[in-house]
Formats: sequence, structure tokens, C-alpha cells
Amino acid sequence: MIRKASAVWNGTLKDGKGTVTTESGVLAQTPYSFRSRFETEKGTNPEELIAAAHAGCFTMALSAQLTGAGLTPESLATSAALTLEQVEKAWTVTKIHLEVNARVPGATNEAFQKVAADAKANCPISRLLKAEITLKANLNN
Repeated sequence: MIRKASAVWNGTLKDGKGTVTTESGVLAQTPYSFRSRFETEKGTNPEELIAAAHAGCFTMALSAQLTGAGLTPESLATSAALTLEQVEKAWTVTKIHLEVNARVPGATNEAFQKVAADAKANCPISRLLKAEITLKANLNN
């Protein structure tokens, strides 16, 4: 059996605000606050926490990398979709797919792709998880 969850995180370091939405809607419009557990109609859903935390962590890492490169993002929205599978009788995150949609005035697509790849490599959660992590970075200038 495989369990899946996804979350979308919007925000940048610039405005100090962020909101997250998950499939269940439990976190709809919750600024920067990730609770330790989420209750849905089916009970605790910890995979939503992992998806929301990863989307937020990557977005903040990307915002910091862009700022460090002299680029100011107008908007960043990252979705994180993850897959959990039973590994040695424990639910384990085996795959994460990140997709970011960004508006960054003055950025070329080539420069944005490099910064996004660096942010993925430097995201603390990416380094902690032993999951296959893929990234699709869309620059929508």
C-alpha cells in the first residue's frame, strides 16, 4: 500500500508571510504555522506535515538563494507531492516531487534553473530525507 499527500506553500522571505494548503484543507491559509499533527476525517495524517514542511522549507531556501544572487522574487509558490511506502514495517517517504512557480523580475530562465537546483540541494529537509527528490522549476515572468 502507498500513501500520498501534497501541499502548496506560497510566500517569500521578502514579505515575511506564507500560507499553506493541503489536500484536506486543514491548513488552508495558515501563515507560517505547522502543527505537530493534523486531524482529517480519517484521523492523523502526518504525511501532510511532511509535504507542507518540505514545500515551505524549499520555498524559503529558494527565496534566500535568489536574494543572494541579487534577484528579488515577486512570488513563489511551491507544491510538494510525496509518496510514503512501507520500508521495514515503517511508513517512509520514498519520493518527493517539488514544483515551483515563480515570478522573478530580471531573472533569465537559465539563471533561475541554476538557483532552483542549488536551493533543492541546500534545503535542510532534502538533505535529511533519503527520498528520491525531483524538481520542476517554472519561471513565469
